[in-house]
Amino acid sequence: MAITTIQIGDRRFVLDRDKAEAAFAAKRVINGRKTMFFNILPLKYQWAYDLYKKMKANHWEPEDIPMQKDCEQWGDLATPEIEHWIIKMGVGYFSAAEGIVGDNIMHVVRELVTAPELKLVLGRHAHEENIHTDSLVYMISSLGINAHECEAMFEDIKTIRKKTDFVVSNSHKMRRSLDLTTRTNKQALAKNIFLFGQCVEGTQFFGLFGLILALYRNNKFPGIGQMFRYTLRDESNHIELLRNLLMDLVEENPEIWTEAFRSDLRETMAEAVHLEKQFIQDCLPVHVVGLTGQEFKLYIDYIGDRRLMECGLPPLNVPIANPLPWIAEMMDIKKEQNFFEGRVTDYQKSNVLTTSPDDEL
Repeated sequence: MAITTIQIGDRRFVLDRDKAEAAFAAKRVINGRKTMFFNILPLKYQWAYDLYKKMKANHWEPEDIPMQKDCEQWGDLATPEIEHWIIKMGVGYFSAAEGIVGDNIMHVVRELVTAPELKLVLGRHAHEENIHTDSLVYMISSLGINAHECEAMFEDIKTIRKKTDFVVSNSHKMRRSLDLTTRTNKQALAKNIFLFGQCVEGTQFFGLFGLILALYRNNKFPGIGQMFRYTLRDESNHIELLRNLLMDLVEENPEIWTEAFRSDLRETMAEAVHLEKQFIQDCLPVHVVGLTGQEFKLYIDYIGDRRLMECGLPPLNVPIANPLPWIAEMMDIKKEQNFFEGRVTDYQKSNVLTTSPDDEL
């Protein structure tokens, strides 16, 4: 037995090193040591803590981004209606979708994992979803969009409702006491992590990201475009977080990675891609700023296959070249010029690198 004795004045403290090492060894993604104490050190999942620090360094606030130009363009009678429509679809969908993701992170995934450093980074993930939701409130209020209209879009546009049902039904099924010693329930959690990380945030979010950033690229709605650029950078970290979590879960529980389960994940991605293509058709029923719906549909195929391969799964298509490489460039945002004051705003603290534009897109 390894015992460390510390004498401070007339007080003597005895520390059991073996017990501490046993507690560290019991750290696991699931079914690990349960404790009310948030004992992060010593770290077992170093990647989770590193990613937490990176996410924290990328912190931004919506109100720091000026919306004057956006308001002018929104009220300009010369602005094409299709541009208004893309913005409305963006804020209408994301104003609720970001909350759905954050809710699942907090009340499903974070509730079920047991290692403190995993809970730490998942808490940061949920916090960033709150920032994204806040940014959408800021956009809606700045432009004077009727909030009830956004709510109606989320409820009444079929392609949005189908996307929502796709994820909400899965999340709701997980809101119960799960026996995570069974393979079936372990697979249910793994599928939830894959669904939200790779299918929703990793693929379905990227259709609208691309459309709004296409406007931004053409000097349309710069404030909204800037907020979506920051959101895109955050989403890249969320994709990495949930992919690493899935891979560690599989490594610690290899019995879940059956051929049937891998096939199920590919089918889930195929459904996500199909739903997103239908949604894109509603978002872009006519051509705008030199773009077509077909380009974005091909981009979704490309992104979906990237997510599958990054999880060790075969792609759904023959190799596809990225049809919209400029979206990757939008992530390189360490420093950004203020639109009106000419000041340089650095949203990332020193000594923390941004995500490489090619890492996630």
